[in-house]
Amino acid sequence: MIIAIISLILLHYLKRPMGLIKVSPEWVRIFNGGMIAAGVLWIVIGFNIPIISDLARILSFILIGLIVYVTLKTEDLQHRKGMVYAWLPIIGVEIIQALVEIISESFYKRYETYFEAAGVFAFIWAIAMWVNNSKQRKALELEKLKAMQREKEFQITESLKTQLERQVAQRTKELTNQKNELQHALKDLQAAQNQLIHAEKMASLGELTAGIAHEIQNPLNFVNNFSDVSTELLTELKEELEAGNKEDAMEILEDVIQNLGKIHHHGKRADSIVKGMLLHSRSSTGQKELTDINALADEYLRLSYHGLRAKDKSFTADFKLEEDPSLEKMNVVPGDLGRVLLNLINNGFYAAGEKKKELAEKGNTEFLPKVTVSIKKVDSGVEIRVRDNGKGIPEDIKAKIFQPFFTTKPTGKGTGLGLSMSYDIVTKGHNGEINVISEPEEFTEFEIKIPNQ
Repeated sequence: MIIAIISLILLHYLKRPMGLIKVSPEWVRIFNGGMIAAGVLWIVIGFNIPIISDLARILSFILIGLIVYVTLKTEDLQHRKGMVYAWLPIIGVEIIQALVEIISESFYKRYETYFEAAGVFAFIWAIAMWVNNSKQRKALELEKLKAMQREKEFQITESLKTQLERQVAQRTKELTNQKNELQHALKDLQAAQNQLIHAEKMASLGELTAGIAHEIQNPLNFVNNFSDVSTELLTELKEELEAGNKEDAMEILEDVIQNLGKIHHHGKRADSIVKGMLLHSRSSTGQKELTDINALADEYLRLSYHGLRAKDKSFTADFKLEEDPSLEKMNVVPGDLGRVLLNLINNGFYAAGEKKKELAEKGNTEFLPKVTVSIKKVDSGVEIRVRDNGKGIPEDIKAKIFQPFFTTKPTGKGTGLGLSMSYDIVTKGHNGEINVISEPEEFTEFEIKIPNQ
């Protein structure tokens, strides 16, 4: 009967942790059948019918043997080995005791005390092992629970990782698309900026051309006039030579030589004006040349004035060039530096002209616009100052005037690229600097410093 009880206990404890381990449905059915068989044997043995009871005890031995064998051989039940080992002494004692009793009841009764003592020790051993095994089992189950929790956390982490990777990939794709769109927009802006720069150059070229048309007329008139006079003098020279008047002929010859010199001078002047126009109109190669800064400033000052006069016949202004005769030729890009001077001088005439209009509306007609360009040689190179007596520049916008597309002129009067281009030409093209000094309603003065190259 004890064997049947032990069978029930073992089957119960073997089956109880199945929720924590993976056991096939076949093993579950075996456990259920074993528990039913052990219960039946327990009942049969309890009736104490000699033949049936002995047969039930033998069957219980077989059942317990099968339980032990299955437990030790099944990998899924390895965690229950300790429980089996705890009950093995009792099982052994009970099997030996039952076999001896069946074989020789007299021998069993003679040594029954020893069998009982062995049973007590086996029981104490089973209890001790059971307690120890229970602790180990609980620790193992706790460890399995922790392992399952870690596995669950790992799966959650992997799921979050996968989700984050998808989000990162999607965000990367979006950023890439935005980058491509921004690059495309930047290219469009650069193209638009180049078009505006070209428009600014063409606008200044138009102003320059108007001034050139007026300015080139002067040397051409001189050339024509001195040519006519020289033709008349040569006719007189011929007559005097035929008459034998050598002294008069020499005087006439001197006058002709002087006239030819003047024709040559004004021809060179017309040539320099045309070259200046070509330098201004063509794209700059950045090639620096030895240039007379005094002559360059004089040329663009007069061209600017006559260009404005050509557009507006009512425009009048005073202009002055303060040269420095000690300044030698400098290595600059003449076309680029000419653009800078033309832009600053045009701005000066415009500011002074606007001030004149405002004062005229208030009844003051005595104000005369004036632009002064001064050249000064310094140890490091040259200083060029362009000063006008216009409205001046307010302090709050003084820091913005060199920014691209910033302009205080009305719509259609300026692109806002003139000063920006001038700044780049001076600072980047000539390693110089450009500054502005202004007193509102009094004057504005741009200072250009170009070092020796």
